[in-house]
Amino acid sequence: MRAPLGDFADARPAPDCLDLLVEPVARAVRAWQGAVPADQLVFVDTDPAIADTAAFVEHHGAELLDRSANCVVVAGKRAGGSTLAACVVLSRTRVDVNGVVRKQLGARKASFAPMDTAVSETGMEYGGITPIGLPDGWPLFVDSAVVDTEWVLIGSGRRRGKLIVPGKAFADLPGVVVLESLGI
Repeated sequence: MRAPLGDFADARPAPDCLDLLVEPVARAVRAWQGAVPADQLVFVDTDPAIADTAAFVEHHGAELLDRSANCVVVAGKRAGGSTLAACVVLSRTRVDVNGVVRKQLGARKASFAPMDTAVSETGMEYGGITPIGLPDGWPLFVDSAVVDTEWVLIGSGRRRGKLIVPGKAFADLPGVVVLESLGI
């Protein structure tokens, strides 16, 4: 199968690669109910040494920067409690944590979650966290620019591997709120 973006010779439908995905992501792919069929979620096996967006784009071509997205875990704090959420923005932008995210969470303060918290709560590897397979009940904030992008390259839950997903599929994920200007 030819990947919808880039030149990845080993691109395959994600449902055919469940053994290469971390359990929460594999479970989400198996149970996929979105308007986009699961076989349009594409898995690409990649070198974990270039998992970070900047290194990946440098290795595979600058044109991928406008089609790559990052998923980060944030923590909103209010009255002694904390709420974890995931945010997805195009890689050329950064998450508006102290503006849009803080307001959406109704939090007094919002910040990026510590790495050990993000990893333990998602069951995913740091540098590979993806919105597909997040814990039940988590808020998921996705920038509208991601949804409007034809194909998006995102983590697969591991540092080894990426998913190529139709942008419109992000709007079907559990707990999603699509927001304007989440990425600044």
